[in-house]
Amino acid sequence: MTDEVLVAIDAGLRQHIGGDRAGAYATFTALWASIGPDGDPLHRVALAHHMADVCDDPAQELEWDLRALAAAGAMTDSATARGFYPSLHLNLGEDYRKLGDMAAAREQLSLARARLDALCDDDYAAGIRLALDGLAERLG
Repeated sequence: MTDEVLVAIDAGLRQHIGGDRAGAYATFTALWASIGPDGDPLHRVALAHHMADVCDDPAQELEWDLRALAAAGAMTDSATARGFYPSLHLNLGEDYRKLGDMAAAREQLSLARARLDALCDDDYAAGIRLALDGLAERLG
């Protein structure tokens, strides 16, 4: 069975990757309006996670990443939710760093590293680990 919301989120992600950041923002905004803050947690975490990436304002980016984290906490499939946490905390760490809150950024870095065991040993996990190392370097 095809999950049409996840397909639509993927279409927005492809817009972003293809360089149409404004189009992705519009797609994600329309999707959020349709699923809302009480929609399926998987949809909310995926959408908010990607929406943060198309925000120009770091405070807005933080707001969306916090929504994604809250949605992950509402997921009933704990194994799937666990796989989101390293990336969610990584993004929150970057958000806080951009906003100048280095203590909060370091806390998120620590939380992300503590949850790396939820990831498989694959390219995705390697990318997350590399990004965490980059965040640690930027934090000094």
